[in-house]
Amino acid sequence: MIDLSVNLNKIALIRNSREGNYPDVIRHAEVCIEAGADGITVHPRPDQRHIRPDDVRLLAKLIKSHNNLEFNVEGNPFAQPAGSYPGLIPLVLETLPDQCTLVPDSSDQLTSDHGFDLRASGEQLAPLIRQLQSAGVRVSLFMDPDPQQIRLAREIGADRIELYTGPFAAAWNTPAQRDSLFQQHCVAAAEAARQGLQVNAGHDLNLDNLTLFKTLPGLMEVSIGHALTVDALAMGLVAAVKAYKRALRLNA
Repeated sequence: MIDLSVNLNKIALIRNSREGNYPDVIRHAEVCIEAGADGITVHPRPDQRHIRPDDVRLLAKLIKSHNNLEFNVEGNPFAQPAGSYPGLIPLVLETLPDQCTLVPDSSDQLTSDHGFDLRASGEQLAPLIRQLQSAGVRVSLFMDPDPQQIRLAREIGADRIELYTGPFAAAWNTPAQRDSLFQQHCVAAAEAARQGLQVNAGHDLNLDNLTLFKTLPGLMEVSIGHALTVDALAMGLVAAVKAYKRALRLNA
């Protein structure tokens, strides 16, 4: 069974467009959990454009009160403290999520759009990975489907990789390109398995392209926020979470 981790960034983005706490990110997390989500993902950024540090703290308490749920905190491990944002690593060490997904996004990026080049950043990442693991946090690295880079991920100590699926999703309506990109992900997943790394995936996955991507060998978890939030506008949040859970069943 492939786990569904619901990313709440877009809920926080709507909240932040006005003063106050509406919509309430924590209440929406509770709705997702009640609807069957396997976990919650957030990606706090230094500019606090959506998820804020206090959201992470409150969500950590909420999810620890439930059995068999995963809390996944994503972000740039090299982001510097800014205002009330303490930096990703200090925030993760404070809140101790089940998983921390390290992502090479800069402050001027609209969203994550590439994986790590570990030839450039692996030496800096290795001690941070060990620090998080020593605190009991599983570490996943946001990666392109490049077998050489995946081997480096294992060398520096990662537990998992999260395959960046943006180009695959963008090619969905171009079958030849889509199938070629999916095969690249299959090769990458096979290499991860050889290296003893578990595989997550995320970015622009939706109810359509999951029909193929869920067949990726060894896929453990998908993190979905944008598409699920858009679908929730039409069908409601509970129905959207349930629809994504159904879509991830291999026999669906």
